[in-house]
Amino acid sequence: MMKIFKASKPLAFNHSQPPSTLLPHFKNELFGNDYITSLCRQKHYREALQAFDFLEKNTSFKVFPSTYANLVSACSFLRSIEHGRKIHDHILGSNCEQDIVLQNHILNMYGKCGSFWDARKVFDEMPERNVVSWTSLIAGYSQNRQEVKAVELYFQMLRSGCKPDQFTFGSVVKACSGLGNMWLGRQVHAHVVKSETGSHPIAQNALTSMYTKFGLIADAFDVFTRVATKDLISWGSIIAGFSQLGYENEALAHFKEMLCQGAYIPNEFIFGSAFSACSGLVQPEYGRQIHGMCIKFGLGRDNFAGCSLCDMYAKCGHLESARTVFRHIDQPDLVSWNAMISGVSSFGDASGAISFFSRMQHMRLIPDEVSVLSVLSACMSSPTLSQGRQVHSYIIKTALDFTVSVCNALLTMYAKCSNLDDAFVVFKDMRTHADSVSWNAIITACMQHNQAGEVFRLLKLMLISEIRPDYITVSNVIGSCADIASLEVGNQIHCFTVKSGLVFGVTVRNGLIDMYTKCGSLESAQKLFSLMDNPDVVSWSSLIMGYAQSGCGEEALELFKTMKALGLKLNEVTLVGVLTACSHIGLVEEGRQLYRTMESEHGIVPTREHCSCMVDLLARAGRLHEAEEFIKQLTFEPHCGVEDFTGRLQNPWDEVARLRNLMRESGVKKVPGQSWIEIKDRIHVFLVEDSSHPERGQIYAMLEELWLQMLDDGCDPFQP
Repeated sequence: MMKIFKASKPLAFNHSQPPSTLLPHFKNELFGNDYITSLCRQKHYREALQAFDFLEKNTSFKVFPSTYANLVSACSFLRSIEHGRKIHDHILGSNCEQDIVLQNHILNMYGKCGSFWDARKVFDEMPERNVVSWTSLIAGYSQNRQEVKAVELYFQMLRSGCKPDQFTFGSVVKACSGLGNMWLGRQVHAHVVKSETGSHPIAQNALTSMYTKFGLIADAFDVFTRVATKDLISWGSIIAGFSQLGYENEALAHFKEMLCQGAYIPNEFIFGSAFSACSGLVQPEYGRQIHGMCIKFGLGRDNFAGCSLCDMYAKCGHLESARTVFRHIDQPDLVSWNAMISGVSSFGDASGAISFFSRMQHMRLIPDEVSVLSVLSACMSSPTLSQGRQVHSYIIKTALDFTVSVCNALLTMYAKCSNLDDAFVVFKDMRTHADSVSWNAIITACMQHNQAGEVFRLLKLMLISEIRPDYITVSNVIGSCADIASLEVGNQIHCFTVKSGLVFGVTVRNGLIDMYTKCGSLESAQKLFSLMDNPDVVSWSSLIMGYAQSGCGEEALELFKTMKALGLKLNEVTLVGVLTACSHIGLVEEGRQLYRTMESEHGIVPTREHCSCMVDLLARAGRLHEAEEFIKQLTFEPHCGVEDFTGRLQNPWDEVARLRNLMRESGVKKVPGQSWIEIKDRIHVFLVEDSSHPERGQIYAMLEELWLQMLDDGCDPFQP
């Protein structure tokens, strides 16, 4: 006999019926067992356990094996490990002979309650096992994220000679899905095909869901089409698969086909998938029609369907409709609140998102990681910094700042709110558990705030950490090299990308081409471009722009002609480069014609950069008044680049003064000039009217010494 399991602590039943009302049901042993069995069959599980407690304390009746089986099933349904252990103790302490059916019920109960040690002990001590025994333990492992053990037990089952059934396949396929092991999943699929029970919808539906999770929608659809007798889960699996993988039209088409068959009533999960498909298509009208159908089927107040519906309306720009749906949900749970917060945040409404966040807490719901990530996503601009700080305070109080994803969101929030100092504080606090997203976020922030020196410093720290740079990392570092025209550092980064294999990424190669052109190394840029198998529009545009800005207008135009001959679609940067090339070699009419036709022929609306190029084109050709008239007819504030032509005016200083006044009146600001020098792998950046350099005292002393030396040598600094 197996060793008796002892309950961890005494079990207390809440007596909804007084003992006196139970007495009539326990006239004899048969009556008592029948009463408990009847309660279990009616799914009155708590009452059944209460009746068992009464029988145990007030009678000496024997409990039948079938009654024990029903009681154990009640514990499984309630997921009550304490009740289950109490009844198991009673079984082991009685003279009841345990057959394989009762043992399987006990095994299944421990598995569903997540007590794997107890389940395995029962399994190992069973004198004989059948397919239900093996499947119960496999299912317990699979349902509780113990996928490796589930798969190991499945192969152990095969070696024992026991044949799996549809329930076994359903559980082991789910385990393969949880592991993300496509090769193993296909191997089990082959077992399913060969099995006599493999055609059952339970096994086939599990395969459909597995292939969907692997992103293999064609395989999922192939399995679905082979299901002879489709049930509601079959339809729900394929509709969900299409919706999740971006095949929204197919999802809605199968939703319609299911309805047309007239044999299925959609549940909340199918409606949720349909609403997600409408969201992906940004088709609120489709969503409204399905919303009406959802109400018709009595699911208008359902949590799951309502959550998806709120998300759909919010993503389609109908925030008020999302609010209305949310108000009609019966007792919205945390997921529903999170969906609403996410919807409000997507509109950048920080105050609204925080309002929902506070109301959720007043409803005694505890915000989770998703809640704070959603509300932080609304605080991504300087005006919302104060709200972001409030959320940060809550995160610290609730210890959510130990979660890497939350810290990454905080770091990004401070960076986008132009508060680089606090972004660094967050990064410093999480440094020991920072991941690649953390490093990339802080490096990106430094790059966007023109802190090239910090970018290079952080890269060095990253290289000595356990986190390896990826495409995003090197793209940002290459961008910083381009911004300050640091060819030496750029060459080093190029070497690193070659050694690490990152150079094969198109984004990285395009960044390197841009960097070499901005550093004036056109030969290196051209060589890298020629090594690309399929350069994209960014590759072509970067090289055209590089040639144009380096004064090689003819080479830029030749590249442009080749690009057009290949049928590549142009982008905004391409045309900026071509207009710049026209300006440098004096092709005024060609530039004008390109500007006039860029929207009609290429679908590109002129931007400030294109207009600045036109001003430069006219000014270089001496058509100064035409350039001024061109500026006046602009429908938006001119780019500060219009000042480029002021030095070429016929009456330079008077015109310069007049145009500078015009710029001030129009609110146009010129970006401060900057320069830099690289000494011993260190970049020194200088801005106009900036005195923040740590060695400014020595620098100004040297400048004063040079100034005096110029005067001693008879040089007049004010003469051209």
